[in-house]
Amino acid sequence: MTNWLPDLSRGSGPVYLRLADNIESAIASGALPAGSKLPPQRNLAYDIGVTIGTIGRAYALVHERGLVAGEVGRGTYVLDRAETAPGNQPDPLTIALGGTRTIDAPSDKIRFDTTAAPDLGQGKAIGRILADIGEQQLAEISSYSRVFPQNWYEAGRRWLSRNDWAPDTENIVPTLGAHAAAIAVISAISSPGDKIVFENLSYTQVSRSARILGRRTITVDSDEHGVIPDDFERLCSQQHPKLAFLMPTAHNPTLATMPHERRARIAEIARKHGVWLIEDDLYGGMTGDENPLLASLAPDRTFLISGLSKSVAAGIRGGWVACPPHFAQRIKVTHKMITGGLPFILAEACARLVESGEAHDIREACVTELAGRERLARETLEGFDFISHPHVPFIWLKLPDPWLSGTFKNAAFRDGVLIDDEDEFKAARTDKVYHRVRISFSSPRDRGEMVAGLMTVRRLLESGGAGYDGEV
Repeated sequence: MTNWLPDLSRGSGPVYLRLADNIESAIASGALPAGSKLPPQRNLAYDIGVTIGTIGRAYALVHERGLVAGEVGRGTYVLDRAETAPGNQPDPLTIALGGTRTIDAPSDKIRFDTTAAPDLGQGKAIGRILADIGEQQLAEISSYSRVFPQNWYEAGRRWLSRNDWAPDTENIVPTLGAHAAAIAVISAISSPGDKIVFENLSYTQVSRSARILGRRTITVDSDEHGVIPDDFERLCSQQHPKLAFLMPTAHNPTLATMPHERRARIAEIARKHGVWLIEDDLYGGMTGDENPLLASLAPDRTFLISGLSKSVAAGIRGGWVACPPHFAQRIKVTHKMITGGLPFILAEACARLVESGEAHDIREACVTELAGRERLARETLEGFDFISHPHVPFIWLKLPDPWLSGTFKNAAFRDGVLIDDEDEFKAARTDKVYHRVRISFSSPRDRGEMVAGLMTVRRLLESGGAGYDGEV
């Protein structure tokens, strides 16, 4: 047991962050050598006059930095520097830019950290289509895609159409997935230094990409019904953003769905302040949501994006964007510049999947499978607080005391399960704490593996942290 105590008189920012930095400095200087035990959380909280929650957040942070490890019934210990050497740990800048998903996932873990479409054997249909393309269009697949066939646009129109609304074919751009579509729009419509609005919790692969492109991210408040219009108008009036990235249906990760009246208000505010909208509708076609698309309410300023990754197959990178009138060519050129171009064989395969009706059939089968898995998730985690949707492949789980999101993620990893903590979805630095994790259940090989992973999660929830660090 070490007698070390931190000096929090220096520095600024939240106490837990200063404490974590103190611990890291003490480890670097040797004041906390490898193998030394950090003070019990309750004792340290008493000694420096803060809450145990503050200590817990600091310990979780240094654990996430790879500096310490918690052991059952023993406490928290400083790791040997050789174990945390740069060659053995992810580069911190890489994590800051791309998040933990830039790291290869260990093959021995159950994956609850991805929402790709479940494997229902659709690879056979895709393989057959690829083989047909190989036989029928050898010249096209061996060269650059300089001319897009009309069926690529027709497939995009069919896939993006929903709730009695359909985009015009001339406004469609085929893309290398929905992510590439969003980045193409941001690149084409905004300039370095422009502000892009994201919800506090969002699909941060897009917000991080926007920052790499030199755009500035600002966040808007949301509630259980999605973006709060009054806060969106405040941002538009005071910050003058160029564009907003929104997920009105089955928001990732909160699962909020914006009602019609609120969508109409958001569209009105965007039009009033000249703000462009990106509507991410990846889960929309799976949910049966009858609310109108933003693209139908504000077709003059909404870029609607969707693709095949969540409901058909993620590996073929199929996506489309429906643009406001006269923007399709700009988005098409920008997409080519930032991606290097659309591979003919993938785009043709996606178009054939949609045109033949197979993509819709696969989506229906995926929705049916996800409904069964969501029901199992509700049964396995009964008694705990979470939000779910019967056709969406994840739950948004509230952690009981004293669990912190990052600590719970690390404990789950130790026990063989990969999940996403709340920080994975924070579009900007914030002091807001949700005490939640996202658990996705589409990637386990079958329902048996899924339930096994969820039982691990349940045991951790029931342990109250005792199974992770005996001194919590």
